[in-house]
Amino acid sequence: MSFGPAAFRAATGVSRETLARLETHAALLGRWQPRINLIAPKTVPEIWWRHVYDSAQLVPLLPPDARSIVDLGSGGGFPGLVLAIMTGLPTTLIDADSRKAAFLREVSRETSATVTIRCQRLEAPPPSRGDVVTARALAPLPRLLGLAAPYGTETATFLLPKGQDVGRELTDARKSWTFIADRVPSRTSPDSTVLRLQGLVRCPTARPPPATPSPG
Repeated sequence: MSFGPAAFRAATGVSRETLARLETHAALLGRWQPRINLIAPKTVPEIWWRHVYDSAQLVPLLPPDARSIVDLGSGGGFPGLVLAIMTGLPTTLIDADSRKAAFLREVSRETSATVTIRCQRLEAPPPSRGDVVTARALAPLPRLLGLAAPYGTETATFLLPKGQDVGRELTDARKSWTFIADRVPSRTSPDSTVLRLQGLVRCPTARPPPATPSPG
């Protein structure tokens, strides 16, 4: 598929200035990718479709009164860094890999993105809570909610891109959590969905899952 910066701008309506900052992000990722596995190697030629636009599709799903974002397992900056560049909202990017955190710091400097980078495991006490919590390709939903819940405010919206097993993951998650879920079809993959969860509360009788290392 031929989908580059010009097609991205046509699809999203971003300004030239915003597009230039996203191009800087993509260019830096291309330079760092041979040293650090920031994204799946086979997706590098499709970065604007598979990663930048896939992240940008979350922008219309943000609550209109959102004031901050926390992105878990930020890796190459998807979706958190893209959202920060596109919206200007203060965004906290969290990743346990020091090399990925270094990459995120360089991109934030080059793009002047309003981000704070935290190199820590997700099980550590959250440095801040966001009105919006995002996580992409991080963990199955039952495990992911346990990791993500502490990072959101009481009224937080959780935006979680998921794959074709989303139905089973929702069923499993509802054994331990109550929430209101919207399933928004992905713009980049017919087999994928963006979950928009609100009112997230752990069921009183549910036991937390066994402590296992998180991927971020």
